[in-house]
Amino acid sequence: MSGPGGPGPGGGKLDINRAGVAELEGALSGIGRRRARGIVRKREELKGFNSLDDLLHVKGITTRILELNSQRMTCRRRPSSEEAARVLAEEEEDVSAPWEPERSGKGSPGSGPEADGSPEQGAQESVSSRAHGEQQEEEEEEEEEEGSCYSEEGEDGSDVYFYYTIGERWIDYLQRTEEGGLLRHVRPKMKRKSENGLDGRALSPGKKLCKGSEYSRTLGACMPSPTTTFGDLRNAKPGQARRRRIPSVAPPPELQDWLRTFQRWSGPEKLLALDELIDRCEPSQIKYMMQVIEPQFQRDFISLLPKELALYVLSFLEPRDLLRAAQTCRYWRVLAEDNLLWREKCREEGIEEPLNLRKRRLLSPGFMYSPWKFAFMRQHKIDMNWRSGELKAPKVLKGHDDHVITCLQFCGNRIVSGSDDNTLKVWSAVTGECVQTLVGHTGGVWSSQMRDSIVISGSTDRTLKVWNADTGECVHTLYGHTSTVRCMHLHGNRVVSGSRDATLRLWDIETGQCLHVLMGHVAAVRCVQYDGHKVVSGAYDYTVKVWDPESESCTHTLQGHTNRVYSLQFDGTHIVSGSLDTSIRVWDVESGNCLHTLMGHQSLTSGMELRDNILVSGNADSTVKIWDIKTGQCLQTLQGPSKHQSAVTCLQFSSKFVVTSSDDGTVKLWDLKTGEFVRNLVALESGGSGGVVWRIRASNTKLVCAVGSRNGTEETKLLVLDFDVDLK
Repeated sequence: MSGPGGPGPGGGKLDINRAGVAELEGALSGIGRRRARGIVRKREELKGFNSLDDLLHVKGITTRILELNSQRMTCRRRPSSEEAARVLAEEEEDVSAPWEPERSGKGSPGSGPEADGSPEQGAQESVSSRAHGEQQEEEEEEEEEEGSCYSEEGEDGSDVYFYYTIGERWIDYLQRTEEGGLLRHVRPKMKRKSENGLDGRALSPGKKLCKGSEYSRTLGACMPSPTTTFGDLRNAKPGQARRRRIPSVAPPPELQDWLRTFQRWSGPEKLLALDELIDRCEPSQIKYMMQVIEPQFQRDFISLLPKELALYVLSFLEPRDLLRAAQTCRYWRVLAEDNLLWREKCREEGIEEPLNLRKRRLLSPGFMYSPWKFAFMRQHKIDMNWRSGELKAPKVLKGHDDHVITCLQFCGNRIVSGSDDNTLKVWSAVTGECVQTLVGHTGGVWSSQMRDSIVISGSTDRTLKVWNADTGECVHTLYGHTSTVRCMHLHGNRVVSGSRDATLRLWDIETGQCLHVLMGHVAAVRCVQYDGHKVVSGAYDYTVKVWDPESESCTHTLQGHTNRVYSLQFDGTHIVSGSLDTSIRVWDVESGNCLHTLMGHQSLTSGMELRDNILVSGNADSTVKIWDIKTGQCLQTLQGPSKHQSAVTCLQFSSKFVVTSSDDGTVKLWDLKTGEFVRNLVALESGGSGGVVWRIRASNTKLVCAVGSRNGTEETKLLVLDFDVDLK
């Protein structure tokens, strides 16, 4: 690079070679040998830079830095030898003076005369003696780390100029900014104490020389500090304009002078000025500032985190919020499609299986969709169909003439209905066809159980029968009871039956053998539960009994009810019994103690369901209550203007909904958590004039209702409502 008349910012190579060092040494002949030796020590660092690749020889410069800045780099001329000599001569005159960091805002070494004509300050203390050479070099290294750092930018903010001076420790080192992107200079400079005794840095980090200053005019463009300014943040964002422009407003002529004045102030002075300025702004101007400032401090911290941590953070979001997050950007969508993340969301909702779509045409090519997310989305759509979807015309299954449907089972796509016409019928829930009629009982069928293709029925003819639902064949007829078989419960290959003869019997349905007889009740057994280990029975003798079927012994007799026990629930730990005395009692199966007495109903509790310590009870008083059996607290009462107008006959509940049926001819849907009425799923035209819904059974996607009447106003039939979604 040439001398003082060399190329400017537009080009020119920085060429600081050995010849230049010799020239400089000649110009500095008046300076002591100590300083000359200092220059020699630095000689090996004063290399010529003929290309950007040569910068890789400078400590701290990497290929990545050059890639990031290759479009923004040009060179500035170096100072002439006379300039460097003058600076060092002044430094030599003051070599004995104590040196302190230069005060902020007072200029910079090498910048020439100030605007007010004051002399230029010295640059930095040199090595004072050979004896202290090593110590001084260490101090110099520390001073380099603590020195002011700044880059030189062009007027348009697009170019970075590498300005090198030659003098003892007047060598610029290139480093990365704290953000790791832009190049900057580390130029340590020191200044002796001023005459008034105050000292400070010439340019401390975070400060920026204003345009038009003497330093700027001497060296070229303004040189912002390495601390990123707000303007740098705005300009660094891709696709964003350099600054907001106020349309149709010309800049005031005093604007640049005002900005220069602001730039010369110290940090606290700037804050004070800003505080005063804000107080004088109108609300609309403050709003404008907020619109400019707030977006710059928004950070996509999710994209900055390791994937594992990002997924952990997202795991705390609700599924609805995850779906919204997926619309933020492509990377967020990739995270929001994580299969394990959606598996946990599905398990929280009770979804146990992922959904794998065979028709891949639905999926975008090259993008991995989560099968668990599909399962969750499908369930969400099903829930919405239950809650607010269009109620399509139900399938109508007719077959028991005008008889009462006394029991109803629904599993998979198979429906089994039992009637007092002595038969059971097997229906397809998909087509609505009656695929089998199970004939063999000589009395009305009053109880039934089903597992896969096996159906067990109990009748007033005092027998149980085991049927193959696929073929309609009666596999076994179980004899032993001496009165109507009123209730039963199937677990595995064993079924326990309760009869009006006050006994219970345990049967093996594969062999047809009676394994055990449980005797102890003194009145008809009305309800029974069996978990494979213990049998729990409720009877018209006002008691609940806990049995060990293997020893045929009664381990507990639970006394407390003052009327017949009509309903039971048993989860292996707690027994819940409902009675005609209007109360519901919660018992501990191991100790036999009554834990809670649930009061609130006004009549017979005809049906109950228990799941995860949540009990839902239906009563003849036309209300439904939701209880927490751990605390004995009534969480919700399903009533209000839309409540049932007659006795509740049956109920089912899931994690979100409660479905109830009544003698008033309706089937109602309620929200489990809030207790709010959602809508009527079935409303018979004959409701209130004889039409009733006797039984209901529900799966995730279907609802089966057994309806009819006792006075001929409603034909006996099954209604099948479908809430499934079409994924085609």
